[in-house]
Amino acid sequence: MKLSIVIPVYNEKNTLDTLLARVEAVDYEKEIVLVDDCSTDGTREIIENYKNKQGYTVLIHPHNQGKGAALRTGFAHTTGDIIIIQDADLEYDPRDYGKLLEPILDGRADVVYGSRFLGGPHRVLFFWHYVGNMALTLLSNMLTNLNLTDMETCYKVFTRKVLDSITLKCDRFGFEPEFTSKVSRKKFRIYEVPISYSGRDYAEGKKIGWKDGVAAIWFIIRFRFFD
Repeated sequence: MKLSIVIPVYNEKNTLDTLLARVEAVDYEKEIVLVDDCSTDGTREIIENYKNKQGYTVLIHPHNQGKGAALRTGFAHTTGDIIIIQDADLEYDPRDYGKLLEPILDGRADVVYGSRFLGGPHRVLFFWHYVGNMALTLLSNMLTNLNLTDMETCYKVFTRKVLDSITLKCDRFGFEPEFTSKVSRKKFRIYEVPISYSGRDYAEGKKIGWKDGVAAIWFIIRFRFFD
C-alpha cells in the first residue's frame, strides 16, 4: 500500500532537511507532500530544492493560513492509500511509522493516533503543557465518547476512505479536535499506539501556546454541538 506523508511547514529551516532525510529512510512505498505555509525564515528556499525531486509534491501558500489549511492543501494532492501527518520540527520520529501503520495494515483500524502518553520514550519538559493536553483530551473524550490519551498528537494516520468521508474546515490548530470529532461521529475504528516524543522548548522554536489551548476548547465544543 502506498503512503502519503503530508508535512505542513512553517519556519523550520533548521530542521526540515534532517526531517526529510528521516522520512526518506523509512522503507515503504510513499509520496511526500510538502506544504509551505508562507515561511519567512529561509525555509521556502530550502523547499525549492525538493520541487523536482522524485517522490515529492511541493505546494506553496502565498500567505500564512495555519496548520489546518496547510493540511487541507496537502490532502487534496495525495494519491496514497494511507495518509500520515508529519510535523517538520523533529519532535516526532518517522521510525515510529511501523507501529502506527500496524493496526491499519492488519485490518483492525481505520484511524491510528500516536500517543505521547502511553509509555514511549520522551523528553522531559513542561508540566503545564502536559496538564493542558490532558485537560483538552478529557474534554474531547467527554463529548466524543472516546477514551484517547492524546487527542492533540501530530501523529494521526488514516485510510483514504476516512479522508474521503469527512469535510475539514479549520485553518489553524483547531484541526486536531475537528478531526477527532468527525472520525468519532463516523464510527471509524480508532486505535492508539505509543510513540517516542522529542519535545522542544520555545527557544528551540516551539510555536503552540496558551491561546491555542483556549481556542481548542471552543473547537471541541463547536464541533460537538454546532457543526
